[in-house]
Amino acid sequence: MSETSRWFVVLGALAMAAAVALGAFGAHALRDRVEAADLQIWQTAVLYHLIHALGLFVIAGVAHLIPESAGPRIAGWAMLVGILLFSGSLYVLVLSSTRWLGAVTPLGGIAFIGAWVTLALSAWRG
Repeated sequence: MSETSRWFVVLGALAMAAAVALGAFGAHALRDRVEAADLQIWQTAVLYHLIHALGLFVIAGVAHLIPESAGPRIAGWAMLVGILLFSGSLYVLVLSSTRWLGAVTPLGGIAFIGAWVTLALSAWRG
């Protein structure tokens, strides 16, 4: 396994563990403490967190197939940044009621899109 693949398997597994823990926290600890709209925001954060944590495993697989390409590595770091900015900003927004953090969330979405497009281009070029 290449070093890039190994890194993104480890990061993907840790991101999945964190997403499951945060999902459980939202379902149990926040259910009676926040408004329904904030709970929905939390669930959106967890959903995107889970999907893109799985994306890190996809990136690890592509990095294994084309180890000479820098694209999967760039895509992986962009995806990790996306998780932190998108889901992270929503988690903090719900916990702190700091609504301006909603302005950070789209930056995470842009990082997600960039990661997927970079991965597609890397795979296309082989």
